[in-house]
Amino acid sequence: MTHEEAARALPAYVDGELDAAASREVEACLAADSGLRAACERLREMSAAVRAHADYFRAPASLKPAPAPRRRWTFLAPAFAMVALFAFALGVLVSRPGEGEGLGREAVDAHVRASIAGRLIDVASSSQHTVKPWLSARLPFSPAVPDLSHAGFELAGGRLDYLGGEPAAVLVYKRRDHVIDVYVGRGAPLGASSGARDGFNVERFSAAGMRYWVVSDLNRNELTDFVRLLRQTTSGS
Repeated sequence: MTHEEAARALPAYVDGELDAAASREVEACLAADSGLRAACERLREMSAAVRAHADYFRAPASLKPAPAPRRRWTFLAPAFAMVALFAFALGVLVSRPGEGEGLGREAVDAHVRASIAGRLIDVASSSQHTVKPWLSARLPFSPAVPDLSHAGFELAGGRLDYLGGEPAAVLVYKRRDHVIDVYVGRGAPLGASSGARDGFNVERFSAAGMRYWVVSDLNRNELTDFVRLLRQTTSGS
């Protein structure tokens, strides 16, 4: 198993989803690579944090139906069945995350995978005139690639990825030692939002028929400045 294969297999390894043979191959790579071990520990910490801090809710006792006399059960059974079906459907709808939230999680996971695998950039260039045609030739759309170097956000290149099973462009910018991934894809507009996930700041907006997810460990204030500039330059594209 190569380093890249082991890096891609890390999430499944941490979750215990690999068979014995594949686990041994990953462990051999971990033993020989300190960087890979550090990435594995980070994934373990993230997994433990989710288990430790996730919210779990127990249904209140008031929802438990009172016992009914046996002679009335036949008459009431259809009503109880309808209530149960409605409650189940409502639970599914409430627990199902919105599309934007789900894709935001995918963007963070994709950013982590690319960082672990050492594949943040497919085409390395600080020129938008190099990155844009490279991406456009490989995607069913042509993403805007703004030059924000005047504000201290240097274009480092781009790569291809997927969000929601659809191809996406990833514009890679740098601010000092911080990487900023900008995922660009087509789709119905989504409302702007900002938040944090697994130690990364995440922002989302739509402009000119494209949807954008911005992921970085850059501090919130600077990332907000970056997104403001990005929105200004893409809104008319």
